[in-house]
Amino acid sequence: SFPDMDSDRSERNEETEIVVNVGGVRQVFYGDNLNQYPETRLAELINCLSGGYDSIFSLCDDYDPGKREFYFDRDPDAFKCIIDVYYFGEIHMKKGICPICFKNEMEFWKVDLKFLDDCCKAHLSEKKEELEEIARRVQLILDDLGVDASESHWKRCQKYIWKFLEKPESSYPARVIAVLSFLFILISSIVMCVGTIPDLQIVDAEGNRVEHPTLDSIETACIGWFTVEYVLRLISSPNKLHFVLSFMNIVDVLAILPFYVSLTLTHLGAKLMELSNVQQAVQALRIMRIARIFKLARHSSGLQTLTYALKRSFKELGLLLMYLAVGIFVFSALGYTMEQSHPETLFKSIPQSFWWAIITMTTVGYGDIYPKTTLGKLNAAISFLCGVIAIALPIHPIINNFVRYYNKQRVLETAAKHELELMELNSTEGKATGSKSELEDLVREGKESPFYSSRLKVSHSDTFIHLLSEEKHYRTRLQSCK
Repeated sequence: SFPDMDSDRSERNEETEIVVNVGGVRQVFYGDNLNQYPETRLAELINCLSGGYDSIFSLCDDYDPGKREFYFDRDPDAFKCIIDVYYFGEIHMKKGICPICFKNEMEFWKVDLKFLDDCCKAHLSEKKEELEEIARRVQLILDDLGVDASESHWKRCQKYIWKFLEKPESSYPARVIAVLSFLFILISSIVMCVGTIPDLQIVDAEGNRVEHPTLDSIETACIGWFTVEYVLRLISSPNKLHFVLSFMNIVDVLAILPFYVSLTLTHLGAKLMELSNVQQAVQALRIMRIARIFKLARHSSGLQTLTYALKRSFKELGLLLMYLAVGIFVFSALGYTMEQSHPETLFKSIPQSFWWAIITMTTVGYGDIYPKTTLGKLNAAISFLCGVIAIALPIHPIINNFVRYYNKQRVLETAAKHELELMELNSTEGKATGSKSELEDLVREGKESPFYSSRLKVSHSDTFIHLLSEEKHYRTRLQSCK
């Protein structure tokens, strides 16, 4: 009967033994293991023999009828990891394998990504983000290289001004402007500090000490430079809303705004309020000038990397604050209790003892409050030892985040440059006369094709990898995955 024939066929499939040779590494599989996941390529090999050679070669690269051995020209190291799904129900990616290449291997063997362990999925997502960043940088560089003849003169002028002010590496004059901007920030910060020295101040008609007129002139010149720079960057910005809401541009506004508000209050505020109130408001606004020191982050990749490392270390910093908060509360309460027996105690209350606990656990020790009893001194010794340990704990993760991000940025920059060199090399091989506009055409065509361009040579070797995402597939170098 038909049910008996079906059961006999399934029993034969379970007892079937197939030999697979992947990159020179032979593996023997049995049907009962492979049939757990019938949609995979290895499971399809069991039933392909009855379909003839067309069916066989649609699944493998070569087949030896004498040995009944299937040959695949694939990565054997990745294959050893993938076959774990038939034995353990999950896959772990071995260290040293490119995550994107491993995903390609899983797709070839028709194994769903849901079997990949969560830790490996996180690694894969990180590498995909890196490749997308490389693709974005390449696109930005190509946008800078080419000029669209269909754009208006004003659009081309905007792009030139934006590149001139935002990308110092684009030309020698742009580097000069970046250096001048950096010097103006330093000069402005130095003037702000020097202006507070009493010997360099003068007395005005009301008897108040004010900054020297020369320093005021230098300050005005610096603010003028910052204002012109900000206005030009705002006008030439391709996305003005994103520009205005950017953190560094908000810092630029905070560095400029106090000058104009103080100027307005000085000339018009006296008519609306008392002179003393105007002077207090001006002094309060002048304190905001310290925000301009943060403008240095625009010209310092090190400061940007440090900011990113701190942002990525919020968890460690939160733990540090929690440890310190608990320690401050415990040791201040103990210090207050132990010092109450001394007639000249400096610990008047637990809230006042918080200050002592803070400067002790951070090993500052101003000496304005200190214990006088033996138990109080022992409590102080334990508190600063605990403070040293608590502060030292998050230092290592923060340094690791800093080094990791800094190295990652260098790798991304190198990978983007190499990708441009590769695209230019392949374009010159395809045509004897290549141009920058042709490179832009390659990327423009690549947006609609699986790779950067169909005109570029496709390679499945370790030199190239595919940037895989849901909507676009770019190709970049394997170096970016290291």
